[in-house]
Amino acid sequence: MLLARGLSPMAIEIMVGLPHLREGPILNCARVMQVPTLISANALSRWHRSKGWPEWQGWRLDLLKNAGGLSRIALDSAGFVALSRYSAYPWATKDYLDLAASYPFRWFASMDYCVEPEIAPDREEVRDRISRTIRVNRDCWRGAHDRGIAHRFMPVIQGRVAGDYENCIDALSDIIDAVPLIGIGSMCRRPVGGSDGVIAIFEHLDRILGAKTMIHGFGIKGTALSKLRGLEHRVASTDSQAFGLASRIEARQRGISKTDAFVADHVERWARRQYARSARTPAPIQGELPLGPDDRPPRDPWEKAIAQARAEIRTLIEEGQLSHDEISEPWIAQWAADIFQAEPLESAGDSR
Repeated sequence: MLLARGLSPMAIEIMVGLPHLREGPILNCARVMQVPTLISANALSRWHRSKGWPEWQGWRLDLLKNAGGLSRIALDSAGFVALSRYSAYPWATKDYLDLAASYPFRWFASMDYCVEPEIAPDREEVRDRISRTIRVNRDCWRGAHDRGIAHRFMPVIQGRVAGDYENCIDALSDIIDAVPLIGIGSMCRRPVGGSDGVIAIFEHLDRILGAKTMIHGFGIKGTALSKLRGLEHRVASTDSQAFGLASRIEARQRGISKTDAFVADHVERWARRQYARSARTPAPIQGELPLGPDDRPPRDPWEKAIAQARAEIRTLIEEGQLSHDEISEPWIAQWAADIFQAEPLESAGDSR
């Protein structure tokens, strides 16, 4: 066992993100190390390309039998992969919940809408995705109750800045108060320091969350681990699959195939480095004044109408009058046009 070989774990669990559940060197390595693991819904998906493009065809539930012997495996909804690769979730909420109910995962994350800059390039898109995240958390929570798995449900909150995460928490407070653990999304490409860095966000969450609420940080950089030691009372776990990128780069440099045996070697080396990092004394982080996003209303009348249309659509999504996966972009302009055309009439009426 890895932990029996002289690696002293910190209180925060470091979870290994598995690329798949096929029998072989990677799975064997995870079993021998007995580290907690995380599997993505995308890794359990069945695809067909008969039409020339990938079509989602359901789950590979047969792979779950290979999870035997793994330590404390959890399930992730694959939000970043789905939204960056396919522009939307290929599966419906009920499909994902059926997967979550098919195996006794230690916890399963809610579906969510990530807000990394390459996915959400501006503030309006960030706000849209936060509203969708709020709605899909509620849909997953309700569906989890229907399937009797609500005790294993982990809500996921999203944000670009601290205030975004706080808005998510406020909107989902009834769910968050009912569960022991929440997930913090859009972390893997975030810097460690700075006003909107990993540490600043986690410290802000520590101040506003209830005393019993623990957090899981998705994709936290290894360089942040030692700096999280002061937050062990709040941060339950982190995960990463950074070893996958490292193995791909090394395989290319050496001109060899990235076999599962090659990746498995990287898994063990990566895990050892993470535990070594977690044991270090944290260096101080330079604090910065949190400036927050520029939320000043636009002055141009058409831009004002667009902003109002987006705000109204977000409200409808959060209230459940529109689905979280409703494609609103094609008709935001028409919605805004109705607002824009009504504005002169209201102004004229006021002047009479």
